[in-house]
Amino acid sequence: MKTDGALQSKSKAFAIRTVRLFQFLTEKKKEFVLSKQILRSGTSIGANIAEAKYAISKKEFVSKLQIALKEASETSFWLELLNETDYLAHHEFADINADCEEMIRLLTSSLLTLKKKLST
Repeated sequence: MKTDGALQSKSKAFAIRTVRLFQFLTEKKKEFVLSKQILRSGTSIGANIAEAKYAISKKEFVSKLQIALKEASETSFWLELLNETDYLAHHEFADINADCEEMIRLLTSSLLTLKKKLST
């Protein structure tokens, strides 16, 4: 299966930002619980998109992208929680959250298009 190049590159860039956020949270803020949650979910988005590339069926391809979307949604939750508990300043939160919301939009759009193609 073929994934959108923008989806792959943006998810990898987001994963890198997530790793850097994890480093910031653990080194500077001494936060070790929420940071692991966001590291796991934020990097899982790109990992599932990468796995989708080698899916053995269209159904598996769609499933991997759906998992990536769920992980993006979870990441959004952790970002909001980090912001509302003052681990992230509003400007730090706004920037990475905008990237996360973009991932959600891209995945949602891709899934709608794929499901439409599969139903015809």
